[in-house]
Amino acid sequence: MLAMQHYNSSGLAAPHLLPNQTWGVERAWRANITTERPMSPPSNPTAAGLSMTLGILSNIVALVILAKAYARLRRRSKATFLLFASSLVATDFAGHVIPGALVLRLYSAGAATGPLSRAATDAPCQFLGGSMVFFGLCPLFLGCAMAAERCLGVTQPLLHASLVTTVRTKMALALIWLLALFVALLPFFRLGAYTYQYPWTWCFIRVLGETQETDVAFVMLFSGLGLASLTVALVCNTISGVTLVLARLRKKCKTCYRRSAKSHDIEMVAQLVGIMITSCICWSPLLIFGLMSVTRSYSGSIGSDQDTYRRLMVMGVRLASWNQILDPWVYILLRRAVLRKIYRITKSRASFKNSTFRHWDISSFQNSEKINTVNRI
Repeated sequence: MLAMQHYNSSGLAAPHLLPNQTWGVERAWRANITTERPMSPPSNPTAAGLSMTLGILSNIVALVILAKAYARLRRRSKATFLLFASSLVATDFAGHVIPGALVLRLYSAGAATGPLSRAATDAPCQFLGGSMVFFGLCPLFLGCAMAAERCLGVTQPLLHASLVTTVRTKMALALIWLLALFVALLPFFRLGAYTYQYPWTWCFIRVLGETQETDVAFVMLFSGLGLASLTVALVCNTISGVTLVLARLRKKCKTCYRRSAKSHDIEMVAQLVGIMITSCICWSPLLIFGLMSVTRSYSGSIGSDQDTYRRLMVMGVRLASWNQILDPWVYILLRRAVLRKIYRITKSRASFKNSTFRHWDISSFQNSEKINTVNRI
């Protein structure tokens, strides 16, 4: 079932050659084996099944929390943010279940037999590759849109109230999903291609092997859009955070309503920062490794480093899959109720330590006074 076992059992042997032809052809034959023979991957689906189960449970819990919050705050400014957040978690849920189910199917069927026995353009591979691109771009686009919406709401609240409505938010969500779908369908129009990737249990954009100009263009488009979304989210979240800190320092929140509004803003910005950090850690490696792999493969300078880049791509896609597991926990943990409890626990412990130290200081002072009195007598 392993790729190397399948390759060795195929009975491939060097052809019989004349003595003066042996060295050159043997060197080419060995080079062909080195570049085409897949490495033997582990085929145990237990870890994939456990991570998939954890992701499903996390997304369901986050969806329930966000649905309750949206029903309670439908007419407030946070409703737009909650609509974006619910769409992000729902997209993460679908992106975790659909590609994960296909990968588990490949694992359970023992389909990791290497590229020599598998068509690079079969329907399951095309669907899995398109799903990974679509569900990869959607969270990045949604995180960018959420950060831009909150930046406008924090810095220009009046303009935000007049421009951002529920109808326009739903239109923006539809455009985001359509843009991601358009990019995912480009290989069907001969821009790029989806192929099986090491360890031959998942499909993605062709970044190694016989890469062409269209493959380079498609990878640059995919990685460029992803990195640009992360950059815009970083800038918008930084502006929002700095604005809230300055407003806090200037003590502009004097009424209870303003305190409530600012607390909502702080909660939303904290969640956006958590989403941004999670997306940067999980998605940046795959986006960068994809660019590195396709450029070196197309230029022909990859040489013996092909196995290294295969492992880098595997590590990148594993990190990217954790983004759909960690995103829901941002909403579960970075809620006002949870943050308030953590603050109260921290404050109570700090006050307990201060009171203990104060009691210790007073008792020490009293004991020292008694000693001084005895010495005087």
